[in-house]
Amino acid sequence: MAPQKLSSFFLIFLVLLQSLSSADSQAFIGVNYGQVADNLPPPAETVKLIQSTSIQKVRLYGADPAIIKALANTGIGIVIGASNGDIPALAADPNFAGQWVNNNILAYYPASKIIVVNVGNEVVTSGDQNLIPKLLPAMQNVQNALNAASLGGRIKVSTVHAMSILSQSDPPSSGLFSPVFGDSLKALLQFHKENGSPLMINPYPFFAYQSDPRPETLAFCLFQPNAGRVDSGNGIKYMNMFDAQVDAVRSALNAWGFKEIQIVVAETGWPYKGDPNEVGPSMDNAKAYNGNLINHLRSMVGTPLMPGISVDTYIFALYDEDLKPGPGSERSFGLFKPDLSTTYDAGLSKNSQTPTAPVTPAPATPTTPVTPAPKPTGSATWCLPKPGIPDSELQSNLDYACSMGIDCSPIQEGGPCFEPNTVASHAAYAMNVLYQTAGRNPWNCDFSQTASLTSTNPSYNGCTYPGGNL
Repeated sequence: MAPQKLSSFFLIFLVLLQSLSSADSQAFIGVNYGQVADNLPPPAETVKLIQSTSIQKVRLYGADPAIIKALANTGIGIVIGASNGDIPALAADPNFAGQWVNNNILAYYPASKIIVVNVGNEVVTSGDQNLIPKLLPAMQNVQNALNAASLGGRIKVSTVHAMSILSQSDPPSSGLFSPVFGDSLKALLQFHKENGSPLMINPYPFFAYQSDPRPETLAFCLFQPNAGRVDSGNGIKYMNMFDAQVDAVRSALNAWGFKEIQIVVAETGWPYKGDPNEVGPSMDNAKAYNGNLINHLRSMVGTPLMPGISVDTYIFALYDEDLKPGPGSERSFGLFKPDLSTTYDAGLSKNSQTPTAPVTPAPATPTTPVTPAPKPTGSATWCLPKPGIPDSELQSNLDYACSMGIDCSPIQEGGPCFEPNTVASHAAYAMNVLYQTAGRNPWNCDFSQTASLTSTNPSYNGCTYPGGNL
């Protein structure tokens, strides 16, 4: 190949590689687009909104033609749903399933990037004995219709489960599926195994906090500095409820011999308001949960039982659904308002690509937000604990920082920053590294008001503290 052509080839290759890397970098972040509302903007406007964010996938609860068409040629992955009411017909008649696939998939694919069909929602735990035995036949008929259209390997067939399919989840290593669902659930899992489709679940740390409304539980649920919880079964320390819930499902799958089945989080979120008697809903808590969840996914640290990968996660929800029944919180999960403005900044804009420091837990009563201290003058800045902070708080900061995917090997035994072997020294190093990688903004050096910025380089001997230019 001539040098000029070779150069052009590598240029094209690098551009393509960069494009693929950029597209895949946020591929694990999705959003639920519910429509139980009477005030939603047109689908075309919603698609423009989604394109302005780092959201790469959208989960629909049905197969709305207007939305599927609006998402055409955007590259955004689409999860569509067959309703619970469709299950009897899908199960009884392969021709009905074939027509459903023709009408809701083939009419739009591949311009509209449909990636998963969910047959039903939380059917197994519904107790509806008319639907439960028909779920698997319905999924099989949809799968067969996709196979007949040569799409069986491209579009997966699944269904969505509530966390109550588990009879045990604490500690995560003891996770077990409920024997109540035994044979039915095993048959569904065998379907997933044979077809390479994911198990889709709805973990909600919000509900875990409602059942245990202690301050330490709130911090654990919001990915904020906390003492962590040690799994008595394997000694692993969990620093957040999301990882614990997902790993409980992983353990349940492993216990039944389905280690190869992928887990997808179909729903998770936190309401920003609720009824006066509801525990947990608040703007601060919603921002902390969703913002820190997104940062956690972007860190690619994974969960303790699935390290180094980020589970595909669909945040609930794109908009509030004002016609939903139930408590006020059910109508208050929206990341965006009908006028397309943000309800709060969860870090989803395309220029929000780096993890941020933990958000301070919401106080019991509203207070005026603390204004971050100005950056010190100088060519570089470091984030260090304030004097007099107790070791217990520093240990929480240390555990949190190292759980966010930063390199903590220098403070491990044998590392250049292991000595002095104190909580204060190790926490100082880890907190600074997280600050440097999170954007070097004053709010990245907060750690529940236990840290501050300095222009004095804290490096010593062979231990080098990374420092960024102002």
